[in-house]
Amino acid sequence: MVHDGVSWWTRTQRAAWVLSAALLPLIAVGPSAVHAQGIMRTPSLNVGSRMPTISPTVTPRISPTVAARPAMRADTVARTPPSRIGTMTSTLRVRPGAGVQSTLPHARFSPNLYPACGYALRGPDGECFDRPVMSAGGGNGTSAKKGKSGSGNNNARAAVNLRAVKNELVAEIDGALSTTEADELARRHGLERIASQNFPLLGGTIGLFRIVDNRPVDTVRRELAADASVRSVQLNFRYFLQDQKASTAGDAAQYAVTQLRLPQAHALVRGMNVTVAVIDSGVDAKHPELANSVADSFDALGSKEGPHVHGTGIAGAIVAHAKLMGSAPEARLIAIRAFGAGSKGAQSTSYVILRGLDYAAEHGAQIINMSFAGPKDPLIERGIAATAARGILMVAAAGNAGAKSPPLYPAANPNVIAVSGTDAQERLFAASNRGNHIAVAAPGADVFLPAPNEKYQITSGTSFSAAYISGVAALMLERNPSLKPGDVRAILTRTARDLGTPGRDDQFGAGGADAFAAVTAAAAASAVPLASASGRPAGEKAPAHDPAADNTSVSRALNDASPSMAADKSAANAAK
Repeated sequence: MVHDGVSWWTRTQRAAWVLSAALLPLIAVGPSAVHAQGIMRTPSLNVGSRMPTISPTVTPRISPTVAARPAMRADTVARTPPSRIGTMTSTLRVRPGAGVQSTLPHARFSPNLYPACGYALRGPDGECFDRPVMSAGGGNGTSAKKGKSGSGNNNARAAVNLRAVKNELVAEIDGALSTTEADELARRHGLERIASQNFPLLGGTIGLFRIVDNRPVDTVRRELAADASVRSVQLNFRYFLQDQKASTAGDAAQYAVTQLRLPQAHALVRGMNVTVAVIDSGVDAKHPELANSVADSFDALGSKEGPHVHGTGIAGAIVAHAKLMGSAPEARLIAIRAFGAGSKGAQSTSYVILRGLDYAAEHGAQIINMSFAGPKDPLIERGIAATAARGILMVAAAGNAGAKSPPLYPAANPNVIAVSGTDAQERLFAASNRGNHIAVAAPGADVFLPAPNEKYQITSGTSFSAAYISGVAALMLERNPSLKPGDVRAILTRTARDLGTPGRDDQFGAGGADAFAAVTAAAAASAVPLASASGRPAGEKAPAHDPAADNTSVSRALNDASPSMAADKSAANAAK
């Protein structure tokens, strides 16, 4: 028993020594292992956000005299559409990673610059409105089918009416009627004659009438159309430009000059003795960039408004010749004010635009620039056909309603050269319309142009793309005055640089316009297959849809004059 007890005690001691030896290394490294685990664990730190909170009442402390490039990009704008149409609030657009944040708020968008509204606010042509025009359960859903009255037709009619001036009708009346007889015609139908005049362009007399009671527009329209003294009646449709309010400084890099190869083209021609009519908002003819360029002006509105940023920018894209370079710096302009201030930006109507077309055609315009868009309008379509029959070239903006928009007019008219927009990298301007009616593309994103009162602006929109092409067409007509509108279209498309998908496409048409190549080809126009004034190349088709949208332009006016232009070199140096 004693021996067994000693053996048990001996074995117990040995087991304790072995166990101690095994645990000793773990005890030695234990604290380090715990520390490492603490590092690997995600720390629970209460660190505040690094995103600065900006009070809307704090005035930006950036000097307006600093000519720094604003951290703004058109493609960034397009990817962040306003969340609520019609009640846009100013927010900051900041390029990620930029050292200095831009203090430039969003420009005010028109309702259809980006078609990002809900179904209930969308019209039958895809246009966004600021109030419901369709049943929330409409479309192909069953909830919209209530009764046999056809609520869809009523909603479509309401959407159309929102695109026209309330209680106004435009009618062609018997030209033999005196003013007194025209007033009597209006009274017979419960109307007030606002204006009427003979339009030589149409060979007829057009009157503008207002409904003085609360009768439905469709009822009055049918009754007036049945009168023996009336040839036709339609709504007085609206057209929109952009109300531009924001301002900042920016650099003066004119990438459009390089993309269009303007210096090389200007070594040959500069648009001398070619007359371009601009149907737009007011133009600041006293701006140094436009000095001695506005040969004539006409106010189709009869208003007392001053110059506007859009019209002044359009004129600058064509004829700027001081610090900036327009596409045809020696062309003559007819500045036609057809757009005035409205609740949704500068706007016009069928009747006023027709007055502008008529004046341009009657006063020697060889090219008419139309940087606006709207619905398919029978009266304007008729005016465009008559203008084309006179051999006058027409250029229009494709529109800024984006990829999902139907074709817009007048760009979608087969007599008109439709122009889409590109950016500095020759990518499609994000808001630009697409379609098989697009002829060519030209710079339209963040272009540097004049603004009223000797200021400058950086602005975006297919409006300005169209203006550049109107100037290029002026260069071609100086080079070869015998060119017809169909010839100009054929040369522009044939000499364009292919962009995007190889070959013709719905984004860029034939490609990016090349002024130098077009001017060079214009001298040998006999090699270009002649086309009728209203004809399109085989690849272009007239669209089948009726549109409803705006060609508003995103713009920001600059308070300070631009620094000297790096691109403003002599044609000889730039052509090397």
